[in-house]
Amino acid sequence: MILKNTDAVASLLSGVSTRGASDAARYVAEEFAKGRHQLQNSYSLGLISKGVFDELCSIAEECSSANWDGYEAEPVAQETYQWAYRFLEALPLGSPAPTIGAEPDGHITIEWYRAPQRTLSVSISPEGDLYYAALIGVSKAYGTEPFFGDVPAVILDLLGRVTAA
Repeated sequence: MILKNTDAVASLLSGVSTRGASDAARYVAEEFAKGRHQLQNSYSLGLISKGVFDELCSIAEECSSANWDGYEAEPVAQETYQWAYRFLEALPLGSPAPTIGAEPDGHITIEWYRAPQRTLSVSISPEGDLYYAALIGVSKAYGTEPFFGDVPAVILDLLGRVTAA
């Protein structure tokens, strides 16, 4: 069963990690996460009010069983949904809203499309690996990065280049 947004937030906040070892460090990290979640609800800064998390939940639900596409696609696993949710939460406030999709291998795709020559696609695996590909003019960039809770700098740079005015 895929978590609904409110359940996912509570689940994710309860597992907030911190570099500190004390109760105070854990408290500060949890309060920071709660404040960030509130900002995610704002239309101008966050992705929640833009329906991105609802879209993620819908895609994950629709594609949660084997053969969801009629061509033997792998199901989107709970872990994949959770990694994708965390990735979206980790994006900088004010990031443009991406579109969400599922792939036949069970990965979730998050994509920013500005024009045929300005697009970024990030595919998230059940293990938390981020496979990315971007086309910016005649330049191409692609690779794999692990996701440890912060969006890798290379992906943030590509996102900025794809969505720049």
